Amino acid sequence: MQTEKHQYPKIVVTPPGPKARALVKEDESIISQSLVRFYPLVAESGHGSIVRDVDGNEFIDFNSGLVCLAVGHSHPRVVSAIKEQAEKLIHYSWTDFYYEKVVQLSEELAKITPGSFGKKVFLSNSGTEAIEAAMKLAKWHTRKHAFLSFIGAFHGRTLGALSLTASKPYQRRHFFPMVPGDTHVPFADCYRCPFKLSYPECGMYCVDFIQEQVLDKYLPPEDVAAMFVEPVQGEGGYVVPPDDYFVRLKKLLDKNGIMMVDDEVQSGMGRTGRWFGIEHWGVEPDVVCTSKALASGLPIGATVARKELMDWEGGSHANTFGGNPVSCAAALQVINVIRDEHLLENATKQGSYMMKRLREMQEKYPIIGDVRGKGLMIGAEIVKDPKTKEFADKEAHDIMMKSFRRGLAIITAGHSTLRIAPPLIITRDLVDSGLDILEGAIKEVNQTAK
Repeated sequence: MQTEKHQYPKIVVTPPGPKARALVKEDESIISQSLVRFYPLVAESGHGSIVRDVDGNEFIDFNSGLVCLAVGHSHPRVVSAIKEQAEKLIHYSWTDFYYEKVVQLSEELAKITPGSFGKKVFLSNSGTEAIEAAMKLAKWHTRKHAFLSFIGAFHGRTLGALSLTASKPYQRRHFFPMVPGDTHVPFADCYRCPFKLSYPECGMYCVDFIQEQVLDKYLPPEDVAAMFVEPVQGEGGYVVPPDDYFVRLKKLLDKNGIMMVDDEVQSGMGRTGRWFGIEHWGVEPDVVCTSKALASGLPIGATVARKELMDWEGGSHANTFGGNPVSCAAALQVINVIRDEHLLENATKQGSYMMKRLREMQEKYPIIGDVRGKGLMIGAEIVKDPKTKEFADKEAHDIMMKSFRRGLAIITAGHSTLRIAPPLIITRDLVDSGLDILEGAIKEVNQTAK
């Protein structure tokens, strides 16, 4: 595991500095305004759990490049694998020919994804493409055309994946009609139960609702190809369902002949302390989709399915750049590093410690309404009042910006949840330094909010 020997963070000029401001101005003149950045961090380089901007400021990274950097920035083994492969072969199109690295990576993915059954793999370029492949596969195999997904879900922004997404209105505004046939149902958000019930007295009504009010009333299950789930909702606010939720849900889906597609784009590759988040619930999905951290930030996506499901005919789905040999080489090293450096264990260890510290903060600062997470996928929801649970969007933004200016890179999710997801290699010293900065920002905003 990489260690950090210097004192971090290091702020030499209050960010954004002059070079960052100049670059942001250029960016605004030429780059599509459809991109919404959290703050003006202009990244120049990174090592381990530290990201450096163009002005020389060095930040403790609680973002992991939007959870893409499980093994940290520029891990030497990953860099070496990229260089070695790039010197041999960068591209030759796996649509029409073969790569050794594609087979090697697919075999590794078949080993680490949940389920002891036979599997097949389709490689693409992103999480969204992995979801699109799963949508097409489910339609092909079942000959059904409808889907189920959750309110609060995020599965991507292409029109197919966007039809499953229900996280923020601006992601969908003016893009109708999308791919028809998806029905959204409430997720098991026990902090903000959509049915105004309390767990466990609720009897897990959110699962029963799907059967009683949807499948039995207006969505015939024989027309539903698959349900798309996130083990922990990402963009929705890092929402973690209760322990028995997915077991109950999988039984319902199996009873109705509906496939379960597990979206592990954020929660996969060790983020939650397991290879894949769904493992915390002991459930074996029919299809697993992953991306982001798989190749340490290089473009890649993977759709891993039960072998018998991937029975589509030649030419029914393909792409030019999927399974790129450089990305595959990086992904193979990511898997090896996670194993060799015991990063699943470190994610569990550091994540438990962070949750403990955050809950201690929650007792001191009423502005923290809820703390939840698995491993190093942690959310701290900021509220105006702990009793009313009113969203505190401005306060969460202020905490994020104060943290940024002091050297902690952290972002939000959902309405007002602080999203805490450092690299799996992070050390206790950097955890403490980052949480000290975060607590200082929370304390100030909490006082102002009174």
